[in-house]
Amino acid sequence: MSDEETETKPFKFVTGFDARFPNQNQTKHCWQNYVDYHKCITAKGEDFAPCRQFLLAYRSLCPNGWTSRWDDQREKGIFPCRLDQ
Repeated sequence: MSDEETETKPFKFVTGFDARFPNQNQTKHCWQNYVDYHKCITAKGEDFAPCRQFLLAYRSLCPNGWTSRWDDQREKGIFPCRLDQ
C-alpha cells in the first residue's frame, strides 16, 4: 500500500471504564462529568489542565441537546446543581 492510499482518520476521545458507573446506561456518567467539569473550572480556572479530562468525557458521552439545555439553565441561574461548591 502506497502513502497516497493511506487515509488518516480524526482521533475520537473515548472515556475509559469508571467503576462508579458499571452499567451500560451512561446517563449518570454524562451528568457527573458535566458537573465535575464546571465545578473544576469554577474552582481552578479554565486553564487548569486536569479539567480538560472532564470536558472531553462529557462531550463524548452527552448528547449535544442536553449540554446546550444545561448551559442555558446555568446562564439563567436555574441549573439544578450548585457548581460553586
